[in-house]
Amino acid sequence: MPEWLVELFARYGYAVIFIGVLLENAGVPVPGETMLLAGAALAQYGRLSLTLVIVTAIGAAILGDNIGFLIGRRSGRALAERHGAKIGLTARRLRQFDRFFERYGPQTVFIARFVTGLRVFGAVLAGASGLTWRSFLFYNALGAIVWSSAIALVGYSLAYSWDTIERWIGRSGVIAFAAVGVLAFVVYLRQRARQVP
Repeated sequence: MPEWLVELFARYGYAVIFIGVLLENAGVPVPGETMLLAGAALAQYGRLSLTLVIVTAIGAAILGDNIGFLIGRRSGRALAERHGAKIGLTARRLRQFDRFFERYGPQTVFIARFVTGLRVFGAVLAGASGLTWRSFLFYNALGAIVWSSAIALVGYSLAYSWDTIERWIGRSGVIAFAAVGVLAFVVYLRQRARQVP
């Protein structure tokens, strides 16, 4: 494990996990998952409690995603409509996005938790989509519990091989991102097939 990371935890303890996971889930691209892995690895060495690492991550993930959801609800849609065309997010694509979230919004909230890039922006997108907060909260909390527990257990189990942890996270993120991309493409093809008379 990098020395700077050990020093960070020695100084600030559970706050490192809380702030890292909170910011990542609120839409700020910081390495929250790495902080969770490192905290769990340090629990294996007896420096932190694995239970407190998991509970801290769950709380931070739920709170961070709710902040991201609020940002998306308050300003995400307006920003997408005003500036989305600059990055290819046309009015037509926004309507497709809305239909996708109407059908698969809760499942997307849950799955986004496990995909490195989507974890950062998933809650903001859910808020902008018009998904109800109650539905978002349930799937967000469920995802936070499963994700925090799974990632912490991986960090704890592989504590003696930090290189393996980094490789595992890198590959799993790419695989999960590709799977979500394929799912979105299949849904898009099905919708187009229905539109053709």
